[in-house]
Amino acid sequence: MSTHSDPQGQASNPDTRDRVEGVLRAHRERRHPIEDHGAPSSSPTYADQLQVGTIWAAADQPYMVKNRQREDYAESRQATEHSGAGRKIRRRKLKSPTKLTGTTWKYSIKRTFAEFGRDGCTDLAAGLTYYTVLSVFPALIALVSMMSFIGQGDTTRDFLLETAAGLVESDTMDQVRPIIEQITSVQGAGLGLILGILTALWTASNFVNAFSRAMNRVYEVEEGRSILKLRPLFYVITAALLVLVAVSAVLLVVSGPVAESLGNTVGLGSTALTIFNWAKYPVLLLVIAISIALLYYATPNLRQPGFRWVSAGALVAIVVMVLATAGVAFYITNFGSYQATYGALAGVIIFLIWIYIMNLVVLLGAEFDSELERGRQLQSGIEAERTIMLPPRDMSTAEKKSKKYEELVAQGQALRVTRGETSDPEASWRR
Repeated sequence: MSTHSDPQGQASNPDTRDRVEGVLRAHRERRHPIEDHGAPSSSPTYADQLQVGTIWAAADQPYMVKNRQREDYAESRQATEHSGAGRKIRRRKLKSPTKLTGTTWKYSIKRTFAEFGRDGCTDLAAGLTYYTVLSVFPALIALVSMMSFIGQGDTTRDFLLETAAGLVESDTMDQVRPIIEQITSVQGAGLGLILGILTALWTASNFVNAFSRAMNRVYEVEEGRSILKLRPLFYVITAALLVLVAVSAVLLVVSGPVAESLGNTVGLGSTALTIFNWAKYPVLLLVIAISIALLYYATPNLRQPGFRWVSAGALVAIVVMVLATAGVAFYITNFGSYQATYGALAGVIIFLIWIYIMNLVVLLGAEFDSELERGRQLQSGIEAERTIMLPPRDMSTAEKKSKKYEELVAQGQALRVTRGETSDPEASWRR
C-alpha cells in the first residue's frame, strides 16, 4: 500500500503517524527535571516565584538554570555510585581528549567557532585589551625593580629603550623615552620593588578578574565566589604571572651575556651563546604555556578535571599566537598604511592591535578546551549538549544575588496584578 502525504508534507499512513507520535511522546517524557521543576500550575504560589534556577528564571537567569542542571547531574551520579554502578561509569568515562573519535573532534572544532561568536569573544577581548594596557606600566615598574635588585637595572633600561625604538616612530620615541627613563631610574630597589609589586598586583589583578568573567562566559557559569575568596586568589595568580614575566625578562636580558661568559670559561666561546639563542625560545614558549594553563585552570568558577601544564587549547593558542604575530608583522611591513594614517601614533596603534589579537587567541583556546570537555562528556554518554557538566567551585554568592533579583521580579508582578496599588508580593497573593 502506497503512502500519500497531505498538503503540509506529513505522512497520512496511520502506522507512520503512530510511530511519530510515539517518538514525540517519548521525547517529552525524557525532559530534563529542570523543565518541570517550578513550572507554572493552575495554582501557583508566591514561593514558586522565589525558587532560583527554575523555569520561572529561565528567561533572564539562564546560567542559574544551568547550575541547577549541574546539581541534578551531580545528585544522579552520586545516587548511581551508591547503587553500585559507579565503578562501571568511571571506567567508561574518557580520561583524555586523545581518546575522542574523529566525529567528536569535528563536532568540538565546529562548536568552538560557534560558541566563540555566541559568547561575544571579540568584545571580551576588547575589554581584556583595556586591562592589559592599564597593567603595562605598573608591571614595568615591578619588573625594573626586580632587575635592579639583582644589579641589572641599566641592562633592563637599555633593552626597553631598544625595544621601544623598534616599535614606535622617532617622534613618538621622544615622548616615550622620558617615561621609560623615569620608570627605570627608581631610587632604592627595595622600596621600588615593594611599591611596584603592590601597585602591579592591584592593577594587573583587574585583568585577571576580567579574564575570570570571560572564562565564566565561556563555560556558561555564574560567578558564585565571594570577593573575600576571589581577591586573594586573583592576587596570587597575578603574582605568579609577574614571576613568570620576570623569568622571561631574565632570559631575554641577562642570560645572553651570562651564557657568553660561561662559554668563555669552559672554552666554548661563541658556541655557548649560539646554543642559548636557540634554546631560550622553547623556554619562553614553556613560560607562556604555564601562564595560559594557570589562567585556564584557576579563573573560572568550575572545578576542572585536573591541572594540565599544556592543554589542547593552550597549545592551539600558542601556535596561533606565533602565526598571528608573524602575520601582523608581515602585513604591517608590506601592506599596512598605519604610518600614513596615524603618523606618530602608528606604533601605539599597532601595539594595541597586537594585544587585541593575542587576547582573541587566548579566548579561542579557552573555547576549544571547553568544547573538548563537552565532547568528552558527550562521547561518555553524559547529557552535555547544552550544559557542560562540571561542578561549580562555589555558588553561594550567585544564589543570594539571584534570590534578590527574583524578589524584585515578584514585586514587579505584584505591581502588575494590583495595577500599581502595591508592590508587596504577599499582599498581591492574598487579593
